[in-house]
Parts: sequence; structure tokens; C-alpha cells
Amino acid sequence: MSVDPLAQIVTLLQPAARFSKLVECADAWRIHREATGEPFYCAILEGSCRVTFGGNQRFVLRAGDFILAPAMRELVNDSLNAPDDMPSTLPIRVSEGHFRVGCQDGPADLRMLIGHCSFGASDAALLVSLLPDVVLVRNRPRLATLIQLIGEETRERRAAKELVLERLLEVLLIEALRSGTETTSAPSLSRGLGDERLAAALRSMHAHPEHCWTVAELATEAALSRSAFFAKFSRIVGLPPMEYLLAWRMALAKQLLRSRELSIDRVAVQVGYGSASSFSVAFARYVGMPPARYARTQAPTPSELAQHGNLTKRDPFDDLSRQD
Repeated sequence: MSVDPLAQIVTLLQPAARFSKLVECADAWRIHREATGEPFYCAILEGSCRVTFGGNQRFVLRAGDFILAPAMRELVNDSLNAPDDMPSTLPIRVSEGHFRVGCQDGPADLRMLIGHCSFGASDAALLVSLLPDVVLVRNRPRLATLIQLIGEETRERRAAKELVLERLLEVLLIEALRSGTETTSAPSLSRGLGDERLAAALRSMHAHPEHCWTVAELATEAALSRSAFFAKFSRIVGLPPMEYLLAWRMALAKQLLRSRELSIDRVAVQVGYGSASSFSVAFARYVGMPPARYARTQAPTPSELAQHGNLTKRDPFDDLSRQD
């Protein structure tokens, strides 16, 4: 069975759109965004600029580039000619979904599409921790097209709008994660999948979470010795193999419990436990409540997913985007 661990994790994250905007910039400018912990993405249509995450991780972006931060830290986005002591620039709303930054007259030096989304999964922090903290993709115009489609869908009132947005966001995130040409060196699932041997073990875990995996079996999948596999997996993915497997099983269990389509016994079997009692003990230890109570109290509704993350000011464009 062929599986795509990145696609599985992005689907479990349940992405929902907050907004996507076209931003035009001219002359010297600087935009400061506070850390939100939410996904932030930006596609450069024309021109070039800088983006700095957390005060020290700086990238120069040019036309055709796309950058994604699955959990955004403090961010500064500025022109290449902005002086170091330049204060933040206030975005000016031109029209619905369209902003101007810097000089308001004349042609723009830079045109970019930016967007935020939120994750509806109750264990989003754990799943996001398996992804790179920054992904940079060079020369992939199709990502800008996806953002444009998301922006149009966000502003229109169409049937099945939330479902379409969720699917577009899933495609956007997966495409960015699998196409990333520059990522941080921090451990992550993406780095693990980039290693041919670790990828074999990861895909086996994701394809068969019901199997009673051992480190020795997973090492065989990776064609490595047990000790070499354990050390390499822990260093590159960021978790020891069995801790990663537990995290993946619990994420699946939460999804199955929220759907309420299977009994506790069946959920236990599907995530690798021989009995409902052993699964319940493990789940309660990991989540903090028994699976039956979780199923009763944590099932999200479509409206809750759509509203998730929309109640707090997050971005300089956020309040302006709601002014009519």
C-alpha cells in the first residue's frame, strides 16, 4: 500500500482559510507581523523583498518564489532598500482583498499574494511540530495560482465553500512541503522523508499503524542496523521512532473518535492495540481523558472549523480587511 505521510498529516490538520490578499508595495516599506502560531504563506508575483522570521532567519524573495511557515513566529517583511531603523508601515486598503504599502503613487515595485489559515485539529501543535518551521520554494508559479483561487473562494458566497477551501488549502500546503528547495535544518517529517531509508520506515508506519512495530522491524524497513536507525531517525525526524509512532497512532485515534463511526474496540485495533482496555489506558495517558469521553466532548462541527482562529487580531491587514 502506497501512502503519503505529508498528505495524511495535512489532512488531519483540517486547514481552514482566514484570508488571502494581494499586496502592492512601492519605495521603502516595512511590515511587522506578530507571532501567531498559525500558518502564513506568501507568493511573490513581481519584484523582490526580504522576509525575516524570529529576528534572525532571513530570506530574499523574488518573482516566482513562495514561502510557508506552518507555525508563524514574529515576522518582518520589508523592501530591500528599507533602512535598519525604519518603523513599520501601515497598509492602506485599496479595495476588497487589495492593499498598498509604502508610496501610494505610481507603479508598484512589488506585488505579492499573502495568506493565513488556521488548523482545526485539536492536536495541531503536535502535527505541526513534525513539519519544517519554514519552507521556501523557488520558481513554482502554480503556488501563486492556488493562493489566488483561495482568495477568490474566500470572498465569494458559493455552495460547499468551506469544503472547497479546505481542499485547496490541503493541496497548497502539500505542494509547498513536497516542493521546498530550502528549509531549515531543524528536525522534521519532511527531512525524514527526504532520506530514502528513513522514508521507507515512515511510509510503513503510516501505511500500517495497526501493525505491532518494533524498532528492529522498522530498522529492517530502512535497511539499517537497529542502533543506526534509532540514532538517525531521532536526529532527523526529531522524535525517537516509537514516540513518533505513538504520536501518529494517537492522531489517527482522535480522528476516528471524533467521527464516531467506529466503536472503541475497532478504533483500538486500527491503531495497533490488542484490546480496548490497553488502548484506553494508553489514550488516557497521552491525551488526559478516556477515549469515550474524548469522543463525546471533542467532535468539531463544520462551523467550528470555519470559525477557528477568526476571533483575534493576527495581522496588520486583518482588521483592514474587514472594513467596508
